[in-house]
Amino acid sequence: MRQSKLFTKTRKEAPKDETSLNAKLLTRAGFVYKEMAGVYDYLPLGLRVIENIKNIIRKEIEKIDGQELHMSALQNKDLWEKSGRWPDKNLDVWFKTKLHSGEKYHEGGDLGLATTHEEPLTNLLSKYIDSYKDLPIYIFQFQNKFRNELRSKSGLMRGREFLMKDLYSFCKTEDEQKEYFEKARKAYLKIFEKLGIADTTYITYASGGSFSKYSIEFQTITDAGEDTIYVCEKCKVAVNKEIVDEHKYCPECGNKELVEKKGAEVGNIFNLGTKFSEALDLKYKDENGKENPVWMGSYGIGVGRVMGVLAEVFSDDKGLKWPENVAPYTFHLIRLSESDEVRKTSEDLYKKFKGNNIEVLYDDRDKSVGEKLADADLIGIPYQIIIGEKSLEKGIIEVKNRKTGETKEVDKEKIIDDLTN
Repeated sequence: MRQSKLFTKTRKEAPKDETSLNAKLLTRAGFVYKEMAGVYDYLPLGLRVIENIKNIIRKEIEKIDGQELHMSALQNKDLWEKSGRWPDKNLDVWFKTKLHSGEKYHEGGDLGLATTHEEPLTNLLSKYIDSYKDLPIYIFQFQNKFRNELRSKSGLMRGREFLMKDLYSFCKTEDEQKEYFEKARKAYLKIFEKLGIADTTYITYASGGSFSKYSIEFQTITDAGEDTIYVCEKCKVAVNKEIVDEHKYCPECGNKELVEKKGAEVGNIFNLGTKFSEALDLKYKDENGKENPVWMGSYGIGVGRVMGVLAEVFSDDKGLKWPENVAPYTFHLIRLSESDEVRKTSEDLYKKFKGNNIEVLYDDRDKSVGEKLADADLIGIPYQIIIGEKSLEKGIIEVKNRKTGETKEVDKEKIIDDLTN
């Protein structure tokens, strides 16, 4: 991609109404645009990061037999009344609306924008599950969710509209559900490892909310986190402050010397039991023809939130430092002058990258050296390939590692082989 063709531009200053680091950096670098508090557009660079995060998640969920679909964000009031979660007193983050007068979708014409999908998916599966032979089933999607948050001051980490990966398990028995719960927990750990945050992400015991007594959160340590957690450094598990009165010790080893830290939740998993299957009449017939409620689990990862957390964790005073697995491009080709030799070498190398199906952002703009290098550090692509007159006189090209700041010199004739091996 030629940087001159990007319609987005970098900014020297962050918007005055942004207070979070992730929103400041992502806006300045041209990854997102803020529509309103808690609502962001993903621009071309930002969308590439989002898609990379999604692909990491998708591959691991498919390994544990997840089947992907895409459901509507519009919600049928009737389904949510059956589970008891339509009234604002029970779930106070709804965005609700009505159909035009005269339309008879259902009595009253009330609709909601999805905050989560337990009810509609349970209802959908009731049309396809009949026998024990139909189970277990594991369904996931990437879907925009809507929550009427009272405060949205943390950039992408707390949105009113946000992209969520939600996975749901449908099992015959409690034991079968618990077995899958454990598979999902391990899959989440692999996901966070590939995202580059495994070392700073803790399995955290937390309240189960309206689902169960306890749930498992995955909390990444960052000063920007909105949660306080107590970490057992022996077991690499933690307890959320909201239940610390019940667990003033490590739930794994009993250690009482827990360390207080700030965490940002990047995922959570719940055992739902039969709450939703009973409310929405999702049953199956066992080997003896007896009807039984389906056992369920719910597993979420906020994709946009993960992007925000990565921006918080992988950045410095110059800008972003994306992990290779999620970066919009692996290489940033930077042309430092408009001399014939520099231009020709840069153009030839760009063509070689494209010919070898290597994704690269090529800064071919007519800008000063200082502006180009500053923009490269702000955007945070892992490897900067810097082509200047002085280095070409020696037959070399400089390659800078954005994460470490280290620079090496590579023979210009061997640059492709060096970067791809």
